[in-house]
Amino acid sequence: MKKLLALLLALGMTLSLAACGGSGDTEEGSGESSGDPTKLTLILRGGTYADVIKECLPAFEEEHNVTCEVQELEESDLYTGIAMDAINAQGTYDLCMVDGSWMAEFTENGVLANLSELGYELDDDIIPATTSICYVGDDVYLAPYYGNVTVLMFNKANVEAAGYTADTIASLDDVLKICQQAQADGKKGFIYRGDGQNNLVVDFLPILLSYGGWVIDDNNKPTVNTDEFKAAMNYYLELIATGEAQVKDDLIASVDTGAGTMGIGWPGWYTPTADSAADYIALSGAATAGAEAYNSNVYGIWTIGVPANSQNKELAVELLEYLMDPEVQKSTVPSGGVPCRYSSLQDEEVLATYPQYAVVCDALETGVYRPVIAEWTQFYTILGTEMDNIINGVKTVDQGLADAQTQLEELMG
Repeated sequence: MKKLLALLLALGMTLSLAACGGSGDTEEGSGESSGDPTKLTLILRGGTYADVIKECLPAFEEEHNVTCEVQELEESDLYTGIAMDAINAQGTYDLCMVDGSWMAEFTENGVLANLSELGYELDDDIIPATTSICYVGDDVYLAPYYGNVTVLMFNKANVEAAGYTADTIASLDDVLKICQQAQADGKKGFIYRGDGQNNLVVDFLPILLSYGGWVIDDNNKPTVNTDEFKAAMNYYLELIATGEAQVKDDLIASVDTGAGTMGIGWPGWYTPTADSAADYIALSGAATAGAEAYNSNVYGIWTIGVPANSQNKELAVELLEYLMDPEVQKSTVPSGGVPCRYSSLQDEEVLATYPQYAVVCDALETGVYRPVIAEWTQFYTILGTEMDNIINGVKTVDQGLADAQTQLEELMG
């Protein structure tokens, strides 16, 4: 990743030269004169995120005489694929799915096309907080497509056995009590993802926010070696001691079967129904009963954009507009789609079948994006490594956070 980041720093000049040498005529309907379909290539995050887009493509293909080729990748491979292709004067991809935490890197280095200049603007039906990542100044570069946001996934039976319901989980203290009771009952309590620095850090962020902490200040200076961070970390150590680390699929299965009790999840992982064994809620943002409730829902929104070196920009924007259409987005809900739109998440028919979308809507309205900094990949790698040292007893909380602070100050200096 660090080598890739160094490469990205050189992209600005590369892309500028490519833009100066490019011709606007090249991208205009290369298949129009022969009547052959134009090929659009999409690079997407694999799983539900790509599935709901793929189900919408046939209607667009037929109407626009287009064939769409979809490449589905895991998160790290998606990042690498977009970044590496951005070096080329003529890009492979016409539509890309972008994690919000990559926005600063990609726009700083000219990876994404300016959608405003191509005639696209966001509409008022989209939840406003989800759009903050999409702009550079007044110009739109991305559209918030899939409303991923952290939720507290839990096993209903285990929670009830601890004397709670979804409505009475009011603070992190309640979460700990439930998980401790589950552990006493012979179950696993809190399941966390320890299979990489990114997962470790991101799953911890809702806990950190609930203690009033964050990883940087308004001037992008690291704020890791703080009282708030230490309190959150000490709580987290106590919480995860009730369970264990598992990879995503095992976490979902564990909570669903009741072998595990709780974990930080995302709507794209699991679609609960009235009869399902598991459910999810948004964390309250309060560490203890009666404490201040902070915005603690962390966005993992998957946005869509057009690469700056796409050879079919205008047609790609038409596809983006189609995928962002309110009715098209609503049609993806039965397949697990999570639009960032009020018209979908507050629709009475949708909520009658999928009541959890009211929770998602509330979480999206008060969500927090990960830091919009070009160094985020390096940042979470450093922080995640030191958190892992703390969790495994290699360092104390004080030592690990002090070492992280020093390294992060050097990174951001």
